[in-house]
Amino acid sequence: MERFLMDGFRPQQLSTYALTLYKHTTTVDGKTILVDFWDTAGQERFQSMHASYYHKAHACIMRKVTYKNLTTWYSELREFRPEIPCLVVANKIDVDTSMTQKSFNFARRFALPLYFVSAADGTNVVKLFNDAIRLAVSYKRNSQDFMDEVLQELELFSQNFELEKKVGSGSEQQQSEALGNLPSP
Repeated sequence: MERFLMDGFRPQQLSTYALTLYKHTTTVDGKTILVDFWDTAGQERFQSMHASYYHKAHACIMRKVTYKNLTTWYSELREFRPEIPCLVVANKIDVDTSMTQKSFNFARRFALPLYFVSAADGTNVVKLFNDAIRLAVSYKRNSQDFMDEVLQELELFSQNFELEKKVGSGSEQQQSEALGNLPSP
């Protein structure tokens, strides 16, 4: 499952405090994948984001509306997820089309792709998300990020721990069957 950090745009949502989650199923290279979008909209009032927002992220979409905190958030993102793809979005081009002629220092300084979109009329929104998903899938398949290696080890540990808990609570037959499926040390 791919997971994204993003700021903005609201299709179907599951709200939690300061975070809205979206689930989306799509196909990339003939393979069906489930995508979790984490919408951190409203966080612009904070100087920094909680580290849990970066956990397992495979791509990040940052909105220009939060420009004053973009550098801080980008630095934090790189601290926790140094290699994930990051895209920058300038929204509301339906209100001011002249913004598409502007250059934004933040995106240029960090060599990040910049998308001009309109959430109101849908201009470039599908392209933005399709590109973000493809970048995330490619990143996940080819990651050499140290944090990804750590997270994979933790997931394996967690899975083995859950299996051991199940083995400890079952009948002798269930335990021996489960143990037979465990990799040998």
